[in-house]
Amino acid sequence: MQGGHGQGTRGALASVGSSVAFAGVYFVTPMLAPASAESIWALRNFIAIPLIALVLLAVRQWYLVVEITARIRRKPILVLPILACGLLIGAQLWVFSWAPLHDRGLQVALGYFLLPLFLVIIGKFLYKDRLSWWHWLAAGIAAVGVIFEIVRVGGISWETLLVALGYPAYFVLRRAVGTAHIGGMFWEFLLVAPLAVIFLGRELADGAAIAANPALVWSGPLFALWTGVALILYVAASRLLTISIFGLLSYLEPALLVVASMLNGERIEGGEWFIYGAIWTAVGVLLVGGTAQLLRRRGP
Repeated sequence: MQGGHGQGTRGALASVGSSVAFAGVYFVTPMLAPASAESIWALRNFIAIPLIALVLLAVRQWYLVVEITARIRRKPILVLPILACGLLIGAQLWVFSWAPLHDRGLQVALGYFLLPLFLVIIGKFLYKDRLSWWHWLAAGIAAVGVIFEIVRVGGISWETLLVALGYPAYFVLRRAVGTAHIGGMFWEFLLVAPLAVIFLGRELADGAAIAANPALVWSGPLFALWTGVALILYVAASRLLTISIFGLLSYLEPALLVVASMLNGERIEGGEWFIYGAIWTAVGVLLVGGTAQLLRRRGP
């Protein structure tokens, strides 16, 4: 019993640490200017590959990579959907760097708030998951906010939609291909590495960014290592926590991303408060409902 409690405590600390680390990444990204978001993503991709390999070896799951390798040898066409997964997650990591550099951090944070609600809907209609009444209430409140924003400005920002729709597409495709684990992520990062070579090579050949900000020589790799550590903490939390608690704690990250964006000078405009209020209310409903469900399962 004590072991389970200790594991839960370590998992919670890893989850909070991951959220804080990713928010820190968001906050310091503008300091990497004038480096492009593409080169920042490329550096993150390169650092992530050996870090993911170390994690796989540490938890004795390298066999997952070997299994996918064997599957690709038997059916080479499998490379295409895995590459598609790599491009989908690559797009998410790219926009995570691009947004703070272009004062669009709040739009991406809003996408992360919407993401769990989209996952709930996809789980219901694609995988026939059972939903509680408070799931439907939260989805309804969020839908009202989204509809209001569409009427107000004629649509939702592409950054918000990329996160809210891109991640579900990534998760669904990984599950369909049978690579929904960290071994699959290793192959995804590996397959998009040639694209990373092009972006980083172009940035280094140009030399303008390093000339304008010489600190990039050390701050760039340090930044990439930092994001790698945040990823490891995230993976550790997903292994140590139940999916319910892991899901509830995951709401901390977009909240911190909003704080980081506002510290970088972004502001929520007057007309945007309705959708933010609706989304935060929906998240609150999910948090309260999820916490109540966990308490009921534990019993007195």
